[in-house]
Amino acid sequence: MDKFPMTPEGYHALDEELKRRQQEERPRIIQAIAEARSHGDLSENAEYHAAKEAQSLNEGRIAELEDKLSRAEIIDVSKLSGNTVMFGATVTLVDEDTEEEKIYQIVGESEADVKAGRVSITSPTARALIGKKIGDSVEVNTPGGGKSYEILNVAFQ
Repeated sequence: MDKFPMTPEGYHALDEELKRRQQEERPRIIQAIAEARSHGDLSENAEYHAAKEAQSLNEGRIAELEDKLSRAEIIDVSKLSGNTVMFGATVTLVDEDTEEEKIYQIVGESEADVKAGRVSITSPTARALIGKKIGDSVEVNTPGGGKSYEILNVAFQ
């Protein structure tokens, strides 16, 4: 099984979700199943079937979270430095066509949120940036077409 990089913040968020699902959601769903069972005939009991489906979804997510957490390679970004783009770097780019500045942090897959400026290390943008330095031009092939960026800054926060 492959390890995958994750920031401490990303690990913490997944761990909190796991605890919530195990300690709050699981007992709530078990209670809902018990209550639905008390209504009698299970074959036509919509509440029972809905609760069982919720249980299945919750248990599936718990298994997924446990797997991700067990394979996480936590990288403390604050201990990294340099001017080369790598995992955890916060990169300031300028679009060479529109002169628009963008700031992205390269994070693990489960932490990615483009609207918040966090791109997955497996995304086309991150793959194009990895290994590049301040001042380099980068061509990013995205589903929406190619974009050219210049790297203005690389920081580790």
